[in-house]
Amino acid sequence: MRVSVIGCGHLGIPHAAAMAELGHEVIGVDTDHAKVDRLNAGECPIYETGLPELLAAHTAGGRLRFTTDIREAAAFAELHFIGVGTPIDADGRSYDTGQVFGAIRQLAPHLDHPCTIVGKSTVTVGTTSQVTALAQRLAPAGTAVDVVWNPEFLREGHAVEDTLRPDRIIAGLTTAEAEKAIRAVYAPILDAGVPIFVTDFQTAELAKGAANSFLGLKISYINAVADMCEAAGGDVSQIVEILGIDPRIGSGGMRPGIGYGGGCLPKDVRAFTASARQLGATRAADLLYAAEKINETRTDVAMDLITRALGERPLKGARVTVWGAAFKPGTNDVRESPALALAHALQQAGATVTVHDPQAVATAVIRNPELDYTDDLPTSLNGADLVVLATEWPEYRQANPQSLVDRPAHPQLVDCRTTLDPAPWRTAGWTVHQLGRPGK
Repeated sequence: MRVSVIGCGHLGIPHAAAMAELGHEVIGVDTDHAKVDRLNAGECPIYETGLPELLAAHTAGGRLRFTTDIREAAAFAELHFIGVGTPIDADGRSYDTGQVFGAIRQLAPHLDHPCTIVGKSTVTVGTTSQVTALAQRLAPAGTAVDVVWNPEFLREGHAVEDTLRPDRIIAGLTTAEAEKAIRAVYAPILDAGVPIFVTDFQTAELAKGAANSFLGLKISYINAVADMCEAAGGDVSQIVEILGIDPRIGSGGMRPGIGYGGGCLPKDVRAFTASARQLGATRAADLLYAAEKINETRTDVAMDLITRALGERPLKGARVTVWGAAFKPGTNDVRESPALALAHALQQAGATVTVHDPQAVATAVIRNPELDYTDDLPTSLNGADLVVLATEWPEYRQANPQSLVDRPAHPQLVDCRTTLDPAPWRTAGWTVHQLGRPGK
């Protein structure tokens, strides 16, 4: 098929490259001329595992190209994916869907033939009906323009893999023509046995918020249990194993730490909470809000652990190395990054902070220029009084503790992601502190 992807960011670029990998002819659209030039040269402006290679291969092969001219995309494509951002609104609770409606207003007047618009962005329930009415009113093709809402369930750091081999596809639609189009564009994936759920608009819209909010609840729950372990002297890592054995629960997504971040979970939990209140489901809203508040306090919990690790040495004037800037491994996305929030809090408390990250230093400098950065792991430790692991990159798990032990002023490591096996670090002479594992 000939497809377009409107919006080339953390969602749109991986989606465009993956559609080309599936065999479609793809044109990506973005308003940023410099970004479009880089993309057409095969250069990836974001980091996502496997994406640079995929992008370079398909731009060079001619199956994937980018433009700033939405009219070109309208004339070219049979199916148009909308992958623009829906950041949290000024009220802090709902989605700002301005970019979605802006994309429709720019695209629809050029749609003079039957086609399908497929929304990927995360939106408030009721948005798709409004998008459909607007698109069909503005398009010369009128009701021959179908709309499908097809929410993404990508994990950043795994976006390419999750697009090519998702665990499910959801399509909110109202016509047989729309279902035919969505089955055609995803045919290689569906042929591989991936299930598709064809629903109404409202179910598709709610499904994304429900999924991400459940993940937020799960993370906040195990972090609350980690706090109980801190108080009682229990071991949260063993509790995760015990709970994970239960097939009704599972251990996936249940790693204690400094909370969730990024461009999806925080805003999706807030917006789903707001939707619950708007729908009159107040008890559901109260439950979701509790998860929000637990997540928001994780920086304070980490600061307490760091203060205890320093002992009699004051935090003010201490040299602290923070390992990690991205909100999770596998991406250079630093939106609502717990690691950067912690680094900033340490700096505000008077510490001298150096941040290391394998991929996200360039993006972190833009968001938090007040911090010092390095992309060399051993150098990041020079003279440090304390090392804080804040993003669970494999580079930290695979580091050789013996080769690093002489670089810090005091070989102490605070693992705020409970991701390390502390035994080899302690054998090498490090003192290791982990959330939810006091004295272990």
